[in-house]
Amino acid sequence: MVATINIDKVKSRYDAFVASRKTIVISSNDTDGNPFISYAPFVAHEGKLYIYISAIAEHYDFIEQSETIQIMMLADEQDTKNLFARERLYLKCTAENIGNDDLEMIFEKMTAIHGAQLIQLLRTIDMSIFELTPKDGRYVIGFGQAFTVDFAAEKLEHIVVEKK
Repeated sequence: MVATINIDKVKSRYDAFVASRKTIVISSNDTDGNPFISYAPFVAHEGKLYIYISAIAEHYDFIEQSETIQIMMLADEQDTKNLFARERLYLKCTAENIGNDDLEMIFEKMTAIHGAQLIQLLRTIDMSIFELTPKDGRYVIGFGQAFTVDFAAEKLEHIVVEKK
């Protein structure tokens, strides 16, 4: 017997999960095409994600030069009963360096989440905002609970694999 999935409950859980995350893990490619893993704090605004990173950070150029990056949000290890079934969200994204001008709404959100003193300090150095536009992704709650998803969760489809 196959358990019925309540998509409305999954969407509520998804929304709460995304709202509770403050950082993302980023997968890009280095200048030789090798995978490179990094992370950054982020804010979400109008269906997009925004990261604020320094030009001297190793991943700055990699993200700027990549056509597509992949990001991941992860549940905290201490909040996970089974680390093999850790709640997570993967999204493919395009990334664009949009600088710092005329982005007060983004800076206001960053200030609210990450603190005024820190954001004011960061605005005085070589930092740029990157706009990440999510494409498709996968949201995993646990064993047998994986979903194809878009960032807004307007598309949320349970993935079912037939047992052999």
